[in-house]
Order: sequence, then C-alpha cells, then structure tokens
Amino acid sequence: MSEIQPRAALTLYDPFEGMQFSMHRCFLCGNPTTPPQDTVPVFADWLMTRYGLQERQIKLLDMSIVQYQHLRIACCPTCRTQHVEPLEARVEAAAQEGIRGFRQLDDQTLFLWLGKMFYGVLVTELLTEMDPLAKPQYPLAENAQLLRRFQAFYQPLQALRVPMEYEDFVPGSLFILEADPAQDEMPFEYDDDLSTIAFSIKLDETVLVACLVDNGIIRQAMGRVYQDAYRPLHPVQVAEFKARVYYAAYLLNVVPDYYPRPVKPGDVEVIMDTLIDDVTGDIFNPWENSAYAQSLLEMWKRWQIPLEEIVRNPAEPLTFLYDAGGQPRVIKHYPEANKAGNK
Repeated sequence: MSEIQPRAALTLYDPFEGMQFSMHRCFLCGNPTTPPQDTVPVFADWLMTRYGLQERQIKLLDMSIVQYQHLRIACCPTCRTQHVEPLEARVEAAAQEGIRGFRQLDDQTLFLWLGKMFYGVLVTELLTEMDPLAKPQYPLAENAQLLRRFQAFYQPLQALRVPMEYEDFVPGSLFILEADPAQDEMPFEYDDDLSTIAFSIKLDETVLVACLVDNGIIRQAMGRVYQDAYRPLHPVQVAEFKARVYYAAYLLNVVPDYYPRPVKPGDVEVIMDTLIDDVTGDIFNPWENSAYAQSLLEMWKRWQIPLEEIVRNPAEPLTFLYDAGGQPRVIKHYPEANKAGNK
C-alpha cells in the first residue's frame, strides 16, 4: 500500500474485553452506532436475493427462530462503506463465475467473508442469550475456553478493517469443494458449529468448508483427503468430507494465540504473529470411530443412513469418498452407492 495509514487506523479492537457486544457498537471498530440504520446483514443482500433467503429461517441456541433477513450486525458507516461492502462486492463478482471464481479468490478474502458471517451469527447468539426464549443448555457466554477461542478468531478477522499481514500462517483451514450439479439440486445450504468455529456454506456447485481458528492445522492434516476430493463430488461425499472437517475441529486440542507487532511510525499495516503455547501436548485429541460415526450420522441425515450401517465395521466406519481398496470413489447415483468402501 502506498498511503501511510494513520496510527488510529492500525489500532485493533477487542469486543471480548468487557463483553462489549451490542447493536449500539460497531462490530469491527467499536465506534457508537445507531440501530437500525447503522447495521449490515449477516448474510449479504446479494446472497439473500440470489438464493431467496429473506424469509428462510434459522434456529438459534435458545430455540428461537429468526429469518435470514433479520440477522443483522451493528456496523458504522465508515466500516460498512470502506470494508464490508467492498468485501461483499469482491465475493459477489467471484460467485458469478461459479467455483472457478471462488478458487481464484485469495485465502484471506475467503477467510474474512466466511468469518464475517460466522461472527454475525455468533454475536446474534450472544445478544440473544441476554434475553433468551429458553436458556441454552450450554450458554456461550459462560464457557471461558470457548470465549478464548472466539477471541482468538476475532483478532485475524480484524484484517477486514485493519491492513494486516499474517506472518507465516493462515488463520483457518479453508476447503473449496465442487458438488456434482447433475446429482445435487440444492442451491443453498448453510450450517455451523459455534463450539468449534467450523462453518460450511453451499452456493450452487461450490461448497466452502472451514475451521476458522486453527492456523491451517486441519487443512494440513487432511491434505491427502482434500487432494482426493478435488473433483466433482456426489452430495453424500460432500457431506462425508464436512463430517471429517467438523470432527477434526472437535478434536483440535489447541487454541492459537495471536500477537500484533508494535506499530511504528510509517507502518502501513499490522504484522500479526502467532504462537501455539502448549507445544508439548497433542494437537488433536485421540480419534474415536464411534464419535466420528455420530458426526457422519448428523451429516447424512438427508439420506437417512442408519448408525448401524455406518458402524457395521466398527474399525472402519462407512465411507463414500473411498472404495474398499482405499482409492477415491466415483459415485454417479445414490442409493446405488450403498456398497461403499470403508477406510
């Protein structure tokens, strides 16, 4: 960047300090806002228009129901016009080119776009907990370890507002899958797991799956599977891949710490370093096939695959991504795929 950024523009904001979540404070910079005009939609207008999401419903942890069009987050005019809207415009342009457009986007743009939506849902949940329809079984605001994970995620997310370079790391693991359009008629699908900061959104044939605060560890661990899945997939295979990512995020046993370098006169961006402090411990908790099978069961609800079939061989849960010989499996139709391999 050629222009020297004023020091204030390179100042980070931490809404978790004092739990400053409100519709009266910008989610990006913390400046005062006036609802409802000083807000942005969690799911962008172009996205809701393209997929007819305005009246589609989403269930929150307190069991209340909210329409997509009512999911909004506080945002000051400066952050909206200079940061959020330009980001949405870049992704909208990429989306018009389908999966090729998404694969041409850089990792930071994808991380920030997914992160903005995830954070918007998270803040909605936190604000709803203040006046819940029904008290959640595991309130987010009462889980110190979970809040630490959220706080860690929010630091690299500030690259949406603050010019930032991640030094030798990527904040999350991002996967771009291609659903075979001949086998999949569902144009839009969204789900997340707030407890693990895992996220997935399907836009026509493009499926974006991410764990947003793992420094790319899951992407590295799933390198071979991702390489094998870099092809048009039957939706039952996409669901299996998502189950693997979500379960890996559940097993992840570390939370990265992020450290912005001190800003010096003349600096034009913040350099963010990272450290995983407990390097002596295991990065992942032990893999348990029975628990992974539950993740598969959840992701395969659409196909009503029973748990007994998933764990018919307890040592090797059912897989549609691989055949019995461990080779990538091509599936043209389901339920013809019932004789899937195990791995």
